[in-house]
Amino acid sequence: MTARRLLFLPVVAFLALFYGYPLCAIFVHSLLPEGWWDPTIIARLFTSPVYARLLWFTTWQALLSTALTLLVALPGAYVFSRYRFFAKGLWQALLTVPFVLPTVVAAASFSALLGAGGPLNTLLMAWFGPDSPPLAGQGLAVLLLAHVFYNYSLVLRLVGGYWSGLDPRIREAAATLGASPWQIFLRITLPLLLPAIAAAALLVFVFCFTSFGIVLILGGPGYATLEVEIYRQAIHLFNLPMAAALSLLQLTINFLLMWLQARLGAGKQLAFFTDTARDGDVPATSWRAKAAIAATLLFVTALLVAPLAALLGASLLGDGGLTLAYYRGLFSGGGDALFFVAPGAAIANSLGFALGTTVLAVLLGLAAARHLAATDGTGSAWWDALLMLPLATSAVSLGFGYIIALNRPPLDLRDSLAMVVIAHSLIAFPFVVRCILPALRRIPSSLGEAAAMLGASPAKVFLEIELPLIRRAILVGAIFAFAISMGEFGASSFVTRPHTATIPVAIYRYLSLPGEMNYGQAMAMSSLLLLFTCAVLLVLARAAGSGGETRR
Repeated sequence: MTARRLLFLPVVAFLALFYGYPLCAIFVHSLLPEGWWDPTIIARLFTSPVYARLLWFTTWQALLSTALTLLVALPGAYVFSRYRFFAKGLWQALLTVPFVLPTVVAAASFSALLGAGGPLNTLLMAWFGPDSPPLAGQGLAVLLLAHVFYNYSLVLRLVGGYWSGLDPRIREAAATLGASPWQIFLRITLPLLLPAIAAAALLVFVFCFTSFGIVLILGGPGYATLEVEIYRQAIHLFNLPMAAALSLLQLTINFLLMWLQARLGAGKQLAFFTDTARDGDVPATSWRAKAAIAATLLFVTALLVAPLAALLGASLLGDGGLTLAYYRGLFSGGGDALFFVAPGAAIANSLGFALGTTVLAVLLGLAAARHLAATDGTGSAWWDALLMLPLATSAVSLGFGYIIALNRPPLDLRDSLAMVVIAHSLIAFPFVVRCILPALRRIPSSLGEAAAMLGASPAKVFLEIELPLIRRAILVGAIFAFAISMGEFGASSFVTRPHTATIPVAIYRYLSLPGEMNYGQAMAMSSLLLLFTCAVLLVLARAAGSGGETRR
C-alpha cells in the first residue's frame, strides 16, 4: 500500500464515522421508524401534495436563483479575468465576503437594507410620500436577491479564474485568421468555458437547494424549502421519521448533482478561491473596457456593498441618531438571561471552534487532495463526488444526524466540544480540497519521479518538492476553513449547547426576539462578524498572492 493511500485511510474513516454513520441513522429513522419496515413515511413524500409543493418550490427557486446568478455574475467574471485595474485584488477580496458570511448575517444585511426602517424604504417614503414602507423585508424577490448576493462571488471566482487561465494564443490565432471578437467568443471561448460554467451552476444550484438561514429569515411564513421543513419537523414538531425521510430525499438528489459536478470538473483546474490576476491581463485603455469595469464595479457596489453598509449603519443608528448602545449592550452582561452565554463567550467559542476546525480540515483536505491528484479516470470522479458530498449535504441534516446517531455509547458526544469541531470540519474540508487539488495537479509528475530515481523517499519528495509548491494553497484553504467555521449556522443550531453557543447562533437568537434593543444587538454582532470576515479575507488575498497557485 502506497503512502498516499495509507494517509487517505484516516479520511475514509473520518467520513465513515462522522458522515456515513449519522446518515445511516437518518435512513434507519426514515425507513424503520419503529424498528420495522414502515413504508407510509416514504410514501407520504410522493403522495402528499404538501411535500410535492415543497419539493417543487425548493427546485424552481434554486433554478431561478442559479439563472439570475449566472446572468449577473458572468459579465463580472469576464471583466475580472480580462482587465487589469486599480485595487483589483481588494475588490476580489471584498467580493468573497458574502460567500463566507453566515447566512444569518446575509439575511440580517437584507433585513437592514429593505426592512421597514431601512434606508431604501426611508428614501422612497421621503421622495414619493407613501404612508407605509413600499418595500417588504421578506418575500420571494428578497429571497432570490439574497441568493444572488450570496453566490455571485462563487461564479466569479470559479469561472473568472478558469477564464483567466485559458491560453490567449488560441484567440489570437483566430483573430489573425479574420474572426471577429463575437465569433471568437461563441466558437472558441464559450465552448472552453462550458465545463467551468456548468460546474459553477451546479454548485450554486446545490447551495440554493439546501439554503436554510436565508429562507428561514427572509422567505417569510409563505415560503419553505426542504431544508427549512427538515428543521421544522425535527425541532418544532419533533417528527424525527419525517425529518429523516426528507433528509434522505435531499441527500439522494444532492449526491447525483455532486457526482455530475465532479464529472464536469474532472481534469479541470477549478478552484473555489483563485485570483483572476494573471500576466495575460490587459490594461483598460479603450472606452468600452473602462465602461465595462465601471458598470461592473457599480453593480457590485449596489448588490454586494449596499446590504453590508446598511448592516453597519443599522448597528450604529438608534432613535436618537448615532449610538454605540447596541455594542455596549453586547458586552454589558445583560444578555446572559436570554442566551445562557454572554456574547463575549460566544465570540470565544467561535474562535476556539474555528481554530480546531482549521487544523482538522487542513489535515483531512491535504490527505484527500493528494489521493485525488494521484487517481485518474472514473474512480477519481466517484471519490471526488464522495469527498464533496458533505459540501452539498444539508447542514441541518448533518446536525440532525448527529443528534440521533451520536447520543449513546460508544459515541455519546452530546455534550462534547468535539462534536462542533467535527461538524464544522465536515463542512469546511471540501473547500480545503478544492483549494489544494488544482495546485497539486499542476505539479509535473516528472519532478517526483526524478527525485525518486535519485533515491528520495516519498516523505522527502512531499516535504521538499510538493509542499513548497502548494504551501500557498494550503494557507488559502486554512484561512477559508477558519472563516467558514466562524460563520457556520445550520449544523451549529443543532449541535451547540447553551454554554457553547457560537456567534451565528447568538445572532439568530437576537433576531428571533422582539424589541429594538434585540434587533440592534443582532445588527451589532453581525457587524462584528462582518468586519472580522473582511479582515480574514484581506489576509487571504495577501496569502493567496497569485491565487495560491503557481503562475503559468
